[in-house]
Amino acid sequence: MKVCSIVVVAALMGSSAVSCSAQDWAKATLAKSPRHGEFVTVAEANGRKLQVWVVYPQVKTKAPVVVMIHEIFGLSDWAQEMADELAGAGYIVVEPDLLSGLGPAAAAMAAPASPGAPMDHDHMGQGGAGAAYVTAEPGGTSAFPDRNAVVRAVSSLPDAQVMADLDAVADYGKKLPSADGKLYVAGFCWGGGKSFLFATHRGDLSGAFVFYGPPPPADAMKNITAPVYGFYAGNDARISATIPQTVADMKAAGKVYEPVTYDGAGHGFMRGGEAPDADAADSAARAQGFRRFVTLLGGVR
Repeated sequence: MKVCSIVVVAALMGSSAVSCSAQDWAKATLAKSPRHGEFVTVAEANGRKLQVWVVYPQVKTKAPVVVMIHEIFGLSDWAQEMADELAGAGYIVVEPDLLSGLGPAAAAMAAPASPGAPMDHDHMGQGGAGAAYVTAEPGGTSAFPDRNAVVRAVSSLPDAQVMADLDAVADYGKKLPSADGKLYVAGFCWGGGKSFLFATHRGDLSGAFVFYGPPPPADAMKNITAPVYGFYAGNDARISATIPQTVADMKAAGKVYEPVTYDGAGHGFMRGGEAPDADAADSAARAQGFRRFVTLLGGVR
């Protein structure tokens, strides 16, 4: 795979950069991909430079574009590998690092990471007191010193900024010469919630895919123009308990919402189900979820 690297100047922050959620197995899988993947720079409306991971399918015809939104762990190795896997099914994937142009605040640099903390998604709320990030160039996920700092920064991103970033990336994707004009959005965990929110914001989507993310406010659902497809874990009551009310709210708004819950799976099964030590329920949910995802997009191309 051809990959254009980003140089991260974390030394300006007084610390060396480390990968916050590296998965060697994801990195190894990505390295074997025959597809063309590259980082490009896309300017959002206010001029901030977004680093965007773009992967192209190996197809003869123009392809739909999927804006992919990473987990609360930022643009990790798995996030890039997930984009590549979807491109392998025949879709152009554009995935922004939503921490582009941002780096750790001094307080975040001083806060120690929790040793041995499990890589879960139980901290999707707002970060603690004090600034979670500062302006940095080029910034990005790998500019942060550890996973906790990334989680805190991502969970502190303002919705308006995230929507503007996604708009810029969607516009970029639609203008690619090999794009066929169709636009979708898909997100995981924190990104799943932002995928649902983006559906309330963007009127030219052909579909929105929400992987175990929370719903937007009910009064915003009236603005949705595309079908929304949900992928949820049976052992994830924090998120799955929101489904009945979301079904009612989307029905009241006259919108299409089709949730599926995978029994026995835990939150984050699209990543966890791919890991070498994955349990059977997560692995099954991962396989079934990806198959449904591609089928709803239109199938393997």
